[in-house]
Amino acid sequence: MNILVTGAKGMVGTALVNNLKNLRDGKNRTRPNLQIDSIYECDRDTTKEELEGFCRDADFVFHLAGVNRPKNPEDFVQDNIDFSSVLLNSLKESKNSSPVMLASSIQATLEGRFADSSYGKSKKAGEDLFFAHGKETGAKVAVYRFPNIMGHSRPNYNSAISTFCWAIANDRPYTVNDRHTELEVLYIDDLVEGMFDLLEGKEVHCNFSGVEAVIDEQGIFCCVPSTHNVTLGEIIELLKVFKQQPQTLMMPQMPEGSFEKKLFSLYLTYLPTSSFKYPLTMHCDERGSFTELMHTVDCGQVSINISKPGITKGQHWHNSKWEIFIVVAGHGLIQERNINTGEIVEFEVSGDKIEAVYMIPGWTHNIINLSDTENLVTVMTCNEIFNPNKPDTFLEMV
Repeated sequence: MNILVTGAKGMVGTALVNNLKNLRDGKNRTRPNLQIDSIYECDRDTTKEELEGFCRDADFVFHLAGVNRPKNPEDFVQDNIDFSSVLLNSLKESKNSSPVMLASSIQATLEGRFADSSYGKSKKAGEDLFFAHGKETGAKVAVYRFPNIMGHSRPNYNSAISTFCWAIANDRPYTVNDRHTELEVLYIDDLVEGMFDLLEGKEVHCNFSGVEAVIDEQGIFCCVPSTHNVTLGEIIELLKVFKQQPQTLMMPQMPEGSFEKKLFSLYLTYLPTSSFKYPLTMHCDERGSFTELMHTVDCGQVSINISKPGITKGQHWHNSKWEIFIVVAGHGLIQERNINTGEIVEFEVSGDKIEAVYMIPGWTHNIINLSDTENLVTVMTCNEIFNPNKPDTFLEMV
C-alpha cells in the first residue's frame, strides 16, 4: 500500500508519517494486516509534478494540510479550500479513486461559538468538496472533525496546552483567561491509532458530537472516540505537579489511558535539555548510602541502597510496612526472623542472578554485604512513603 500524506511536516503529519514508517520498516508489529510500501510526504515544498506523481500512485490519501492562524482571513480559502481542489483534481486526472481522509475540525459545525468562524467555514467548504469527490468518483471519503489535538507543536501558536507545557517547563510567563474553560482533547498517539484503524477499515463512524454514525451517499463522518474533557485549570495544576516532580519525587497517579499519563508524556517533550537530568539526595555515611528515587501516591516509594564491603544494614522490623529487596550488583545475604516464633530464613542474593525478596511485616530483617571488595547495590521498594512521624520501624537484631 502506498500512502500519500499532505501536510506531512505539521504536528499531525509528522506523527503520522513517523508511525507509518515504523509499520513499513517492521518496527511496529501491532498491525500485521497493514502492508506499507511507500509513503509520499507532501508539504509546501512539493512541486506540482511531484504531487501529480503521488496522486497517480497512492492507494490511500491522508489530507492533513491546512492553516488555522493565517495572517489574512482570505488565506483560509487559499490554503484550506484551493489546495484541496488541486489535490482532488489531481486524483481525478489520474483516475485514482483510492480512499481519502480529510482532517476537518469541530469548528466546521458552524454552531454556537463557531457560527462566524472563518476557519470553520473554510473547513466546512473543504468537507463539501471531499463529499462531492466521493459522490462523483466512488472513492471512499472519511471526514474527521477533530477537537483540540494535544501533541508537540510550537508554543504560542494554535495549542493552549502546548503553550502551557512549554511555559511551565521553561519557567516562562503564561496567561489563563478562564480556568473553568473546558476543552475536548484528543491525544496525538490516539489520533494516529485511529488513522491505522481507518486503514484497516475499522474506523468509528460518528455524528458531529462523536456519538452515532452518519453515513450518506457522499461519504462518512468519523471520529477517534478516546478524547478527554478537561478544564484549563485542571491542566495547569497537573503541569505544576509535573514541574515539581524532580524536587518532590512524587509521581502522580497516571492510570492506563488517562489524560494525566498523556499530558505528562507531552510535558516532558518541552523540557530544556538541561532539565533532562536532575539530582537526587544521597544519604551517605561510613556504611554506604541510601537514596530515594521515586514516590507514588498509592504504591509507596522506590529507593537504591549501597552497602560497602562487609557492612550489615537493616536490623529492624515493621508492623504493617512491607518491602521488596532486589540486589542488582554485588553478593549479599538477607536474613529474616519472625519476632514471635523465632523462625529464621536466609537468602543468598547476587547481581548475577537478580531475584526479589519480600521483607515480611513482623519479621526483623537485615542485608549483609558478603564481599570484601565490592559494594552491594540493592533496589528497595516499600508500600508506603517513609513518614518520620510514624515510621513503623523498630530496631531489633536478627
